[in-house]
Amino acid sequence: MLLLPSILGSLVLCMEIAVALRPNGILDRAAPIAPIPEDALSEGPVVSRNGTQLPPYKIIDHNNPSLGTFQQRYWHTYEWYETGPIILFTPGEANAAPYTGYLTNVTINGQIAQQQSGATIVLEHRFYGLSNPVPNLSGKNLKLHTIQQAIDDLEYFANTVVLPMPNGANLSPATAPWVLVGGSYSGALTSWTMVNKPDVFWAGYASSAVVEAILDYWGYFEPIRQFMPANCSADVEAVIAHVDEVFSGNDTTAIQVLKDNWGLGEMTHLDDVAGFRNNLWDWQSLSPTSGPGATFFDFCDALEVKNGVSAPATGWGLDHALTAWGSFWNETYLDFLCGGDDVVDCLGSYNPDSAVYTDIALDNAGRSWTWIVCNEVGFLQEGPPEDVPAIVTRLVQPPYDIRQCVLMFPDVFASAADVPMAAGVATVDKVYTGWNVSIDRLFFANGQRDPWREATVSADGVDVPSTDTQPIAIGDGFHCSDLSTASGNVDPTVRAVQTKALAFMKTWLAEWTPPSKSSKRDVPRARSSRLFRDGVA
Repeated sequence: MLLLPSILGSLVLCMEIAVALRPNGILDRAAPIAPIPEDALSEGPVVSRNGTQLPPYKIIDHNNPSLGTFQQRYWHTYEWYETGPIILFTPGEANAAPYTGYLTNVTINGQIAQQQSGATIVLEHRFYGLSNPVPNLSGKNLKLHTIQQAIDDLEYFANTVVLPMPNGANLSPATAPWVLVGGSYSGALTSWTMVNKPDVFWAGYASSAVVEAILDYWGYFEPIRQFMPANCSADVEAVIAHVDEVFSGNDTTAIQVLKDNWGLGEMTHLDDVAGFRNNLWDWQSLSPTSGPGATFFDFCDALEVKNGVSAPATGWGLDHALTAWGSFWNETYLDFLCGGDDVVDCLGSYNPDSAVYTDIALDNAGRSWTWIVCNEVGFLQEGPPEDVPAIVTRLVQPPYDIRQCVLMFPDVFASAADVPMAAGVATVDKVYTGWNVSIDRLFFANGQRDPWREATVSADGVDVPSTDTQPIAIGDGFHCSDLSTASGNVDPTVRAVQTKALAFMKTWLAEWTPPSKSSKRDVPRARSSRLFRDGVA
């Protein structure tokens, strides 16, 4: 089945990430991941766009280099290079093969490289795609899958890589300015890396960067509620209020009628019936280039267009919205989610034998990301507090997802009490400074309509100053819209963000001078990569 939604923001190829059997659990939440460029290349040997095979190796454990190395993939081009900067990008929590468009000027990466006569690199994140230091993704094997190890990977790569280009052995941060670019989680990784390793990257570009780890991230749905069509939000709120009232009561007949309305009559756990959130997660797939036919707009049209007439801003009301929503699910959406599979298997989250929990094969982005969710960042997309209008059920709260951490990684977590999510979130925000980030030459770009906005420096109620050394630019875009040249072409506010960023990069890169200390690379030495094939569990 599909992980819904894959983040397909402004550069969408409209492909979902196939990682789960059912789209309602923690593994299927919207992940903060950068969008896939439109000119993605086909899967194949890891070569630069100039035709050179790339042989990168990384240290398995930066705290214990004696464990050896593993192969970490990257892609590279020096199409515009004339002694300019090196632009490094990681897509974060995804197989990096479809992201080679980030080498080109269809993205802000290539725009910076073209303007500054630089080279671009796409680096696959550890424990995603084919860049794995372990034979499978069991919980014990994931113990070296941490934010800090990922940061150390970026530092190690910049200091040791020999790029297949002229003078490629002499382009470390000691001899050339490096710019770190990221979007969403990898945007946060850009900020966290520059805080943690201030002397490696000369400048950074962080798009929709979720810098503040938040356990109960009910704020995910706030930008959606604020910017979705008013009639649609009014009717969704009415339906959700009704569902929560009925499901919180003891009228078993009324409960069954509601479950049947969505074709979920066989579901026994009412929190699993909270699959209604999937329609709201579809918002994350929107971009400035989205038009009629986008899944989210199809959903709203199903509720708000009656006999060819659109509802007023107040909506059609509960009765019509409830029936129309049920029809949309039964006629279209349930098959889209489950593809004809058994509904309980598809949407249920309580079966410990589900392949969602037991499949530990490599190249499972959802499982790898869930490990980070359970241990370090949270970002659980739950119902809001009682004083906030709800467009998703309040029946789903953190215990619902934390329980799934135990089912996903039973070899590590015996019970919910063993899941260190709260402590991990607190540590991430303390060590990497979250909303309190203050670092030179770091550009933040955000979108008003981004569901991840409330974890960025542009969150409502957060007063992070925009300065000449740490500018914050926000447009009317969605998630990571500013990474896309195409989005800037259709939305002048996104174009303004990109133009501002390019101007700052020009200024900052003109100020770069080689460090005064020796450019000799001081990096850990690792033993043979043979060791990693037996795993680290």
